[in-house]
Amino acid sequence: MGFGDLKSASGLKVLNDFLSTRSYIEGYVPSQADVAVFDAISAAPSADLCHALRWYNHIKSYQSQKNSLPGVKKPLGQYGPAGVADTTSGPTPTSKEDNDDEDDDIDLFGSDDEEDAEAARLKEERLAEYAAKKAKKPTLIAKSSILLDVKPWDDETDMAKLEECVRSIQMDGLVWGQSKLVPVGYGIKKLQIGCVVEDDKVGTDILEEKITAFEDFVQSMDVAAFNKI
Repeated sequence: MGFGDLKSASGLKVLNDFLSTRSYIEGYVPSQADVAVFDAISAAPSADLCHALRWYNHIKSYQSQKNSLPGVKKPLGQYGPAGVADTTSGPTPTSKEDNDDEDDDIDLFGSDDEEDAEAARLKEERLAEYAAKKAKKPTLIAKSSILLDVKPWDDETDMAKLEECVRSIQMDGLVWGQSKLVPVGYGIKKLQIGCVVEDDKVGTDILEEKITAFEDFVQSMDVAAFNKI
């Protein structure tokens, strides 16, 4: 396997043909395989090698993420089409200074990639810490205190039974409180009963619907007081 000599036109032609049917050297995302081949190329492919040039520009955009791309970088001879050997030659510096200069020239991903990767890692850690703290923060549940007036049909209505019916209404987010009988005239008394509800779960409309369903005892229901807690 290989691309021939990636520093030559013939090698880039092999790479272009190879990339005509795929987006990356291996797999479906940028990886160390792309980095290995990218590093072996001395310059951008010419415009007539459209597939190789498209890939080259795309991988170059990952310069700040070079070290964090997935996979393990392997020798060039383990990438590319079968039956083509790798003959790409490495740099041959004439001196240590020349070698250092050449390394700077071919550092296509820039010299700050390690610092950028570290900054990105710290940012991810801080975002994760913030998300964890936010998840632990208790959610405020909106509640209301409601005082209801439940009126019977007449003075012969069994008020104890009426209250029993009202308190039999059980709902998630509803807690019944204290109650008392309040005279309204002609010997008739109404049931005044308090409750605490979670606003997202229980409303006055559904309370009225359920209470007035006991039509043998209840004539009507009114909201005497409504306060947010």
